[in-house]
Amino acid sequence: MKIPNLLSLILLVPAMANAQQTWSYSQCVDYARANNISLKQARLSAENSQLSLEAARAQWQPTLSFSTTQGYTNTPWAERGHKNSYGSNYGLNAGWTVWNGGERQATIEQRSVQAQASEVSALGLETDLEHSILQVYVNLLYSREAIEINREAADLSKAQEERARQLMDAGRLSIVDYAQIAEQAEQDRYMIVSAEGTYATQCTELKRLLELGIDENIQPQSVDWTREEVLAPLWSLDESYRLALLNDNELKAAQLQSEAARLEEKVAKSSGLPQLSLNAGVGTTYYAPGGAFGTQLKRGFNENIGLTLSIPILDQKKTKVAVAQARVAASDADLTRESRQTSLGRDIEALYTDVRSAQSRYEAGEKQIEAATLSNDLVNEQFALGLVNTVELLTAHNALTAAKRELTQAKYMAMLGKKRIEIYRNNSTTL
Repeated sequence: MKIPNLLSLILLVPAMANAQQTWSYSQCVDYARANNISLKQARLSAENSQLSLEAARAQWQPTLSFSTTQGYTNTPWAERGHKNSYGSNYGLNAGWTVWNGGERQATIEQRSVQAQASEVSALGLETDLEHSILQVYVNLLYSREAIEINREAADLSKAQEERARQLMDAGRLSIVDYAQIAEQAEQDRYMIVSAEGTYATQCTELKRLLELGIDENIQPQSVDWTREEVLAPLWSLDESYRLALLNDNELKAAQLQSEAARLEEKVAKSSGLPQLSLNAGVGTTYYAPGGAFGTQLKRGFNENIGLTLSIPILDQKKTKVAVAQARVAASDADLTRESRQTSLGRDIEALYTDVRSAQSRYEAGEKQIEAATLSNDLVNEQFALGLVNTVELLTAHNALTAAKRELTQAKYMAMLGKKRIEIYRNNSTTL
């Protein structure tokens, strides 16, 4: 027997956390889909909606019940006859609602739509979870690269500090200038510690999304994006928005909730209509002291069948209020749907703006880092010859480090925005 994919994933992925330290983006997403608690709760809610639908469909079935009453009577001051008596009756009763104003069918339709909305909401939560994982995962990649940039800067400043000490010992550099260079070296070493702290924080956030324990060790798998990928043109904005409207599960859920609210109004109206029910039963009685048990049961056997018509006249405005509340719920669901449409357009447009800005920064950063590298190399040579002062040396060093950070940040911002747009377009993405 083939195990369903989700069940197989639930059974296999818990061991994955301990078996490996390096996680790819797709592994993180798959693990979160199987283990995230909020997502599990959403799936349980969808399952509960299906049970409610099953209960609504069962309203078309008749009811059947057996009842019996056993009684003992004591009449201590009776003038004649037995002072104590025992009586019992037995009945088998069936009932079926012939007509209840269309409430059953309307309830089935309403709960069917509600079940669909719950399932789609769970899928929407999966998409939201992927957005969150993508954000944290890309931030982790950026933080790790930022650590390397800071280490390179620290190595360079350390070499400059050692060279400055030699110049100071030779009498060619003042102690004040040396102190400035040493201070810069300390700052660069501190930046490594700060970047490592940021990286650890992002790791903790990723483990939270994946519901991993505090003792788990997680490292993102490296992703090497080329210059062509970073600067590749975006899709049409209108096309992305159109696809987002078609594929967005949160918007689908809002539309279904609006439909369910209108069906709830239909259910509410039915409670003010006449209802017709069919009832039938068989029964018998026994009384003691009296004749033989079997004889009494036979003689007391009876059958009955009947129709009951119920016409509501006054119900303390329950139907009127229920209809009004259903209309309010429908209007609220419509507003939620409109709000989601607006927020989708706003979010996608903002992403396009951010990506294009990051791409421009990346192109400018390439030129900036080329110029900063050349300038830094020249200033270091001139400083060794005593041709430039400490301020110029530190300025060139910081400019190169800032250019590297700017280029790296622009690259990851551009790719993060692109991948988020892909999620809006397709409900998923890969790195």
